[in-house]
Amino acid sequence: MDDDFNMSLRKFLKQVGVTSQQAIEAAVRDAGPAVAGKVLNARMTLTIDGVDLTHVVEGKIMGPSE
Repeated sequence: MDDDFNMSLRKFLKQVGVTSQQAIEAAVRDAGPAVAGKVLNARMTLTIDGVDLTHVVEGKIMGPSE
């Protein structure tokens, strides 16, 4: 793959990582004590139009301790 593609991909993935972390932190903060110490099932779905891609990543996030 060429350098322009790699740079645009890395920029996109950085944006996904930063904005996703902010969204998760805000949602957990808003949920308050209801999620403290609980395992939260997370799922991220990536789709790219034009290349017929759907990629799902699943994992677990531990809610903050009280």
